[in-house]
Amino acid sequence: MRDRGRYVRERTGLAAAILAGALVSSCTEPAIDRREGTEGLRGVELAEPLEVPAFTLADTEGEAWSFRDETAGRLTFLFFGYTSCPDICPVHMANLAAALGDLPYDQRRRIEVVFVSTDPGRDTPERIRQWLDRFDRDFVGLRGPVERVNEIQRALHLPPAVRQALEERGDETAAARDEYLVGHASQILAVTRDGRARVAYPSGIRQQDWRHDLPELLALDDALPSADAGPPGTR
Repeated sequence: MRDRGRYVRERTGLAAAILAGALVSSCTEPAIDRREGTEGLRGVELAEPLEVPAFTLADTEGEAWSFRDETAGRLTFLFFGYTSCPDICPVHMANLAAALGDLPYDQRRRIEVVFVSTDPGRDTPERIRQWLDRFDRDFVGLRGPVERVNEIQRALHLPPAVRQALEERGDETAAARDEYLVGHASQILAVTRDGRARVAYPSGIRQQDWRHDLPELLALDDALPSADAGPPGTR
């Protein structure tokens, strides 16, 4: 790795709705309601942490990248999206990148951001790398067969990615050029050092929300053992 209102924290009901796919995006999802001054995390804490399945996909260098091995012992943000997304994906990445850029080096180096493409047909390794570099050159980009990506999402209670032809939206010219949107889950998952997703960040999260939550998440992460570790203090 290179060195370098109005929003409320909903509880069980909203968390279940998010992970069941209520916030699926075809890049037209409205921003969430926010309430200023809410104590605690501004992301949506999951009622039950979800263990991220062990998976390996190709990174932008064409090398096999094991999520479990590469992120063990670190706070990781996992996002499923695509580079042609006209709004939600770039806004999410830009807001997170801006907040991460404000962290001191010793905190930033403890965080990994992993972007998994839901559109491998168009998202070549080169395209993913160029797109991510617009936000942060340390962001990891992964790609693989969409069937495999959807298996991973289902294991996380996320809906599968769905291709949407633009002729369905009345844009026949774009359809003739084989342009399309991809409906996909719009939340970023915060995965702690023990390999469990604990907090979801839907679209509508702002830079100040990230800046508020990042130190809180790092503190939470400090209190947990790594996925392959024993009790705290044994490593």
